[in-house]
Amino acid sequence: MPYISTTDKAQIFYKDWGSGRPVVLSHGWPLNSDSWEAQALFLASNGYRVVAHDRRGHGRSTQTWDGNEMDTYADDLAAVIDTLDLRDATLVGFSTGGGEVARYLGRHGTGRVAQVVLVSAVPPFMLKTGDNPDGVPIEVFDEIRAGSLADRSQLYHDLADGPFFGNNRDGASVSAGIRDAFWLQSMASGHRSAYECIAAFSATDFRADLDTIDVPTLVIHGDDDQVVPFTVGGKASAERIKGARLITYPGAPHGITDTHKVQLGNDLLSFLNEKER
Repeated sequence: MPYISTTDKAQIFYKDWGSGRPVVLSHGWPLNSDSWEAQALFLASNGYRVVAHDRRGHGRSTQTWDGNEMDTYADDLAAVIDTLDLRDATLVGFSTGGGEVARYLGRHGTGRVAQVVLVSAVPPFMLKTGDNPDGVPIEVFDEIRAGSLADRSQLYHDLADGPFFGNNRDGASVSAGIRDAFWLQSMASGHRSAYECIAAFSATDFRADLDTIDVPTLVIHGDDDQVVPFTVGGKASAERIKGARLITYPGAPHGITDTHKVQLGNDLLSFLNEKER
C-alpha cells in the first residue's frame, strides 16, 4: 500500500485516484480517507486527480503516541503534498479535516494551492471562551472524552445513530450501512490518537489561519449540524475568510459527505470547474 514517511518516521497512508489537477481531501474525526469515497470516485471520474490520506493515528496510518495535534497534522498534510509534488491543488477539509487544512495554510501558505473548500468544518474556533462567547461549552467535549475512555465503541455507535448524521431527527432515515461504516472506520483509529484529537478539533483556534487565506474559498455547511453548529462553523468561517462563498444545506446534518453526497459532489465539481474556465 502507498505510504509517505514524515520527519518523525510516521507512515501516512494515502489513496491517489485519477489524473488531472489535484484535489486533496482531509477527513473528519475519528474516521479515515474511506469516508471520502463517494466524492473521491465522483471527482476522479470527472477529470481530477484525487489524493486522500489517513491522518496519523487513524485508519491505516501509524498510531503515533505523540503528534496528535493540529500543527503536526498540518505538517503531515504538507508531507503528502510535497512528496507527491502536488501543485495548483484544491484542498478540501471535512470537519476536523477543515482544521487540518486551515492550519496547513497558516503554517505553509498557499504556494501550492489554487482553491480551498471547508465542509462541515471546525474552524474558526469551536470552544466557548471569553473571546469566543458563541462557541460550544467545554463540558460537551469533556463528555465526549469521558465516553471515549469509558466505552469508545458505544460512543461511536451513539454518534452514528444520533447527531452525526441527524438520525435523531423526526423523519430521518440513515441506512444501517452508513452508520456501520462510521463505526468501523472509527474503531480503526488508535485509542490515544482519537482521544487526543478531541482537544485538537475543539480547542484549536484557527482564526489567524483563516486570515492568511488568499485563494478562492468555498464553505459548505448544513444548518442543522449538531456536531459543529452552523453559526460556530460555516457561517463564522465564511464571514472571516476574505471573499469566501457560503453554501448552506437547509436542514442538513454534520455528515453531509454521506447524507448529501450527490449534492456535495456536484457543488465541489462546479467549484473545481470554475478554476478551469
